[in-house]
Amino acid sequence: MAAAAAGAEPGSGCGGGAEEPVVSLAEVLAENEELEKEARAVLGGSDHERCSYSQGAVKRQALYACSTCTPPGGEPAGICLACSYECHGTHRLFELYTKRNFRCDCGNSKFKNLQCKLLPEKGKVNSGNKYNDNFYGLYCTCKRPYPDPEDEIPDEMIQCIVCEDWFHGRHLGAVPPESGDFHEMVCQACMNHCHFLWAYASQLAVPPLTKVNSLEDEGIVLKAEGNEEQKKEIKTESGVEHQETKEEKQMEQFNEPSTSSGSACSEVVTKSEEPVCKLKELQSKQFLKKDTATFWPSNWRSKLCTCEDCLKMYSELEVQFLTDECDTVLAYENKGTSDQETERRDPLMDTLNSMDRVQQVELICGG
Repeated sequence: MAAAAAGAEPGSGCGGGAEEPVVSLAEVLAENEELEKEARAVLGGSDHERCSYSQGAVKRQALYACSTCTPPGGEPAGICLACSYECHGTHRLFELYTKRNFRCDCGNSKFKNLQCKLLPEKGKVNSGNKYNDNFYGLYCTCKRPYPDPEDEIPDEMIQCIVCEDWFHGRHLGAVPPESGDFHEMVCQACMNHCHFLWAYASQLAVPPLTKVNSLEDEGIVLKAEGNEEQKKEIKTESGVEHQETKEEKQMEQFNEPSTSSGSACSEVVTKSEEPVCKLKELQSKQFLKKDTATFWPSNWRSKLCTCEDCLKMYSELEVQFLTDECDTVLAYENKGTSDQETERRDPLMDTLNSMDRVQQVELICGG
C-alpha cells in the first residue's frame, strides 16, 4: 500500500543559506512528476467531479471510507472519489485504494446526518456491495491500521485480489517474492476458499523465495507421483512413452505465454470450446497444497479453464471475475494513466520545459 508523499523537503526553496542542501528544479519536477504519475494511475480511472452512483456497481473504482460519518461500531460504507472531495473534504477518510463492483454509499441510510451534495436521490442501501474491516481502517489478519504507529517493522502491504483486503508481507505464511516478480496475490483464506487454484499454482504461481518455517511436511501432496528417474523406469517398463510425451506437450501448451497484455483486455469471457478441462488435467498430476498465500505473474488469469463446468464452479464460489483480465488493478491503472495523458495537459509544465535552467530559476524565484 503506497502512501502519498509531499514534494520537496521544507527549506529547499529559493534564497536558502549555503548550509542547506541544493535541490535542482529538475529534481523537484521529476519527484512531483513521479507522484503525479502514481496518483493518475490510481485515481485516473475514476471521475473526480461526478458521483459514480448513477453508474450502478462500478467494475473498479477508487474508494474511501469516512470515519467521521460512519465510525467503528456503525455500519460500514464506502464513498466514491468525487464524494470524498465534495461531501467529505474536511472529514477523516480511510483510503481503500480500489475495489470492484461497488456502488457509492454517500448520503444513503448509513449516513445519519449527511446528504450527498452531488446526487441526493439515492436508494437506502446498496445490497450488492461487499464490506470488510478496511472500511474501519483495519487491515490484514492482525486487524491493525495502516500506517500503524505501534509497528516499527518496515513491511510492504499487499492486496489480495479475491477478498481485496491488504496484508503485511510477513503475515502471508510465506515470504513474498520481489515485487517485480509477481503481479497479483491470493491470501491464505482465499486459497482455502478457491481450492481449485492449488492445481494451477503448481504450474503458474511464482514460488516464494523462502519458507516461513522449516518443517519439511508443511504441505500436503495431492496426487503424489514418483521422481523423474522413477518416471523414466515406469515409462520403459510399461511402454507408455508416447502417452507421456503427449502429456508433456499438453503442459507445454498450457505454459505458453499469453497473447494478452496488461494494457488491453477482453471484457467478454466465453465458454471454452476445448474438449479437455484444463483444471482436470492439472488435478490429475502432482501438486502441493500449503497453508500460505500464493503469488501470480501477469496474465495468469488467461490460463484458467473456461469450460462449462469451471464457469459454473466460479459462479458458485462467486469468483467469476478471476477470468476477467479487465478486472485487474493493473488494467485499471493502465486505463487511468492512458486517459489522463490523453486529456490532461499542464500549461505551466509546458512553459517550464521550454525554458533553459536560468529562465526556470528566475521564474520560480521571481527574479
